[in-house]
Amino acid sequence: MGELRELINRNVSGKKVLLLFILTNTVYAIMLWITIPKTMVYSNGLKLLDMMPLGYSPQYIKKLFETLGEQGRQIYLTTQLPVDMIYPFLFGLGYGLLMGCLLKKLNKLNSFFIYLCFLPIIAGLADYAENFGIIIMLNSFPDLSSISMKVTNVCTIVKSMTTTLFFRYC
Repeated sequence: MGELRELINRNVSGKKVLLLFILTNTVYAIMLWITIPKTMVYSNGLKLLDMMPLGYSPQYIKKLFETLGEQGRQIYLTTQLPVDMIYPFLFGLGYGLLMGCLLKKLNKLNSFFIYLCFLPIIAGLADYAENFGIIIMLNSFPDLSSISMKVTNVCTIVKSMTTTLFFRYC
């Protein structure tokens, strides 16, 4: 615990946190305004798996991938997911340090509140697991394994829950 506190303490300068905040939200804006809409052109109104916080069924995955078609699946794989491989790192680090910065200013860095810094990191790790699951499924379509669909769905829900907890209670 002391090492974590020290690591956060060394890295919570206002400039560093602000830079990470700007980078994180710039990448998020690129996804929201460019890569997701570019992929959704092929989805016929179906939401991408990344955008379904309550999860999805195996039937939904199959329907989405069929609707996307080969070109839509390729764009998902080569346009949306590469950007979404940058975002989880920035989100976990940036928002984890932002929380650390706030706790330091409130003189609460030495309390159990330090564990709040882990929520964005957990969300980022779950986002990576979700992304790898989606990549595996896109590359294996139409031969989707039950395990990959279930595990990816759980990762999506964990990502959504930890992100929601962070923004709601922090």
